[in-house]
Order: sequence, then structure tokens, then C-alpha cells
Amino acid sequence: MARLIKGIESKLIHAGEPEPLIAGALSTPIFQSSTFEYSGGANYHQLRYIRLNNTPNHDALHAKLAALENAEAALVCSSGMAAITAVMLTVLAPGGHLLAQECLYGGTHHLLARDLPSLGIEVDFINVEDPDSWRARLRGNTRAIYVETLSNPLLQMPDLAAVIDFSRRNRLISIIDNTFASPINFRAAEFGFDLSLHSATKYLNGHDDIVAGAVAGTEELVSKVRRKLNLIGGALDPHACFLLDRGLKTLAVRVRHQNESASKIARFLEQHRAVTRVNYPGLESHPHHLRACELLDGFGGVLSFELEGGVEAAERLLASVTVPTCAPSLGGVHTLIMRPAVTSHAGMSREERARAGISEGLVRLSVGLETCEDLIEDLKIALSSS
Repeated sequence: MARLIKGIESKLIHAGEPEPLIAGALSTPIFQSSTFEYSGGANYHQLRYIRLNNTPNHDALHAKLAALENAEAALVCSSGMAAITAVMLTVLAPGGHLLAQECLYGGTHHLLARDLPSLGIEVDFINVEDPDSWRARLRGNTRAIYVETLSNPLLQMPDLAAVIDFSRRNRLISIIDNTFASPINFRAAEFGFDLSLHSATKYLNGHDDIVAGAVAGTEELVSKVRRKLNLIGGALDPHACFLLDRGLKTLAVRVRHQNESASKIARFLEQHRAVTRVNYPGLESHPHHLRACELLDGFGGVLSFELEGGVEAAERLLASVTVPTCAPSLGGVHTLIMRPAVTSHAGMSREERARAGISEGLVRLSVGLETCEDLIEDLKIALSSS
């Protein structure tokens, strides 16, 4: 009898797992073998080989990730940037043109603003709050549009329905980085995006112990991305696959706890006299709050804020907190705090950050699994000294 798997919590545990279980093991064993016996195949990409991302560990993850976003197919790779790079090199070619959200993760912005143009690929950055302005940037060689579900680090939320409509009317490939939301809060492929990307380092794994990336979407596009990835060598090691598979099983309970804690912390910060601005879509003051309420199942575990004293106050805060760790990355069990200007977005010039709305004193907080009241009390004490 086929296993009954409908809810996302059930998919996290059971989707993609081998049937029958291998020697009865509830966890898929680690297939730490680079090479597998030849069993036939129509072409090179069907050989079993670690670099081709098709060991049994990879196969289990691909099926699970596709099920989570209700996508036709999925693929894991060595990092989030490997996923983004492979996708860009698949859908774009010299002479092509991309429309991309203005405020993005710093590594993505660097790739789009500097590296793609060196390959003959043009990129225009668009204001996601003004869909009417996108058509003026459209060209005959435009091939795709790229956004983030919740932007890093300002937590903007594009008009995703407008993105889908615009891409379909103009025959563009729609691409979204869904890292901040995760499939628990938003399922991009289900919503209509052609490709959904993740830094699986973050929420999908959730334990701050691996680097990985993921791509989900249509079978046709994911297959093309897989071929490109096979050639550039962005494979995920089987042991990392095992850790990602294990981390995924607790994704729902982790993200929902982080949603709740981040909402409480955002409300505390919004009322604090030392805080001048809080960026979190769960707040009624957020410009995209109603949109987030309509499209998201949760507002996420990341928020950012600015202090009355600017950079100096931010630095004092980072030096004073005792529960959060001052470190880059996000989405894990540990609460992390940092200034994007000197970490995630340090590769952008001061002028580029200013254009994107990222101040030098902006603080980003990724809420972990600690007791929420401990985090709020710690922030309250630290803010009194900032």
C-alpha cells in the first residue's frame, strides 16, 4: 500500500526516502563512494558519480525537496552561490539580459553586477516596489527576472504576483531566492515560479554545520541546470547530503518557532526608544505587511533594524549582547547578529549599499531556537548600553 503523505511535515520525514528501507535503516545511509558500477545509460550525465550529484544520497534529497515546494524536480549542490551561478549560466548567455531586484544578498549582487557583465551578460536592477517601471527596462534580449522572497537584509517583499504576471506576459524565466522564507512559509514553485533557489546552508539544514544549495522548479529547467552544474563541478558531498537530509526533518518545527520568536522580538524592538526602524514583514508598520499576510504562511526568523546612534551604537550593541553570536549566515539553531555593511554586503561599495537602502549602521538579527524571553532580555540590557 502506498504511504499516505500529504502534509508538509510528513513530506519532510518520508518524501524521497528509499523504499524499501535499506537494511531497515530509518536514516538513509551515507554512500561515501565516488564511483558506482556501470549499469547502462543513454549519456554521460546518467553515470553514477559524485560530481554528477546522483548518488543515492542525492536522489533522496532531490525527491524530498521537489515534494516540499510541489515542484516537478529539484537539485542540490555545493552552496547557495553554486546554485545561483549554475542557474544564471543556464538561463543566460553572452548577449542576454537579466532584470534583477535592486536589494539582494551581497554575493548575488556581486555576481550580477560584476561577473555576469564580464561574460557579455547585461543586468538591470529594478525597483520591486514599482512594477509599472519594469517595462521600461525590458529589452528584446531579456531572458529572465530574478527576485528574493524576502530581501536580504531589508526584508522587502516584492509583488510576487506581479513578477509572475510580468514574466509570463513577456516570456521570461522567473527565478526566486526562497532562502529567507523556506518552503514552510512560501512554496515558490507552487506559486508559479519557474525556478526556486535556496542556500540550504540556512534554514533547510538549520544546524550551522554544512554549506549547500538547492534548486527546484520545472523538470525541463532543473535538468538543464543539472547538466551545467555537472560540468562546473558544484557537487554536494554525500556526508553533507546526509546532514542536510537530517536537518530537513525538523524544518517545520524549527521555522515555526523562529517565526514566533522573531515576531515577538520585532515588536519589542519597534517599541524601544533606542531603535529608529525595524524591518520585519510581520509588523503592521512594514510597507509590505498586507502582501506578506496574503502570500506567506509565516514571516520568517530574520529581521533588521537601525539604532538612534548609528554605526557606533550598533557596534556597542554587538559587543554587549551575550546570547546572540556576532557572526554571518542565518537560519540555524543559534541566534546570530551582525552588520551587513561589514559582512554579507561588504563586497558592495558604500554607494551601492546606499542605493539599495542598506545603511552602514543597519543590524541584522537571525533568530535561533533559544528561549525568546532570554533573547529579549539580553537585547534590552545591551540596548541600554548602546
